[in-house]
Amino acid sequence: MKLKKRIVDDVAVLDLSGNVMGGPDQQVFHNAIKETIEEGQKKILVNLAEVPWVNSTGLGILMAGFITSKNAGGVLRLVNVGKRIESLLMITKLTLVFDTFESEEEGLASFKE
Repeated sequence: MKLKKRIVDDVAVLDLSGNVMGGPDQQVFHNAIKETIEEGQKKILVNLAEVPWVNSTGLGILMAGFITSKNAGGVLRLVNVGKRIESLLMITKLTLVFDTFESEEEGLASFKE
C-alpha cells in the first residue's frame, strides 16, 4: 500500500493505493493519522479509489484509524469505496461505523454540513 496526503480546504485527504493487507501498511497508516491529528487536522477523508482489495487485517487498520481520530475529537470518512470493499463493509457491518461517499466531492461536502 502507498499513501499520499493532501489538504483540501480544511480536510486532510489520504489517498491510498494498492492492496491494504496489514504488515507495514498498519504503521504507515497509523503514522499518517497520528501526524495529521498532531498538525491540527480533525477532518480526515480516506480515498480508496486506487485500492482494489482490503483483507481482514486491512479492515482492522481502517478501524484503528477511525478510533484514533475519534478519540482525538476528529472524524474519519471513506470515499471511492469499490464494490468488493463495500461488500466487505456490509458483511462485517462496518457500514454502521464508517460514513462512505461515492465521490471525493461528496465526501468533502459532508464535512461542511
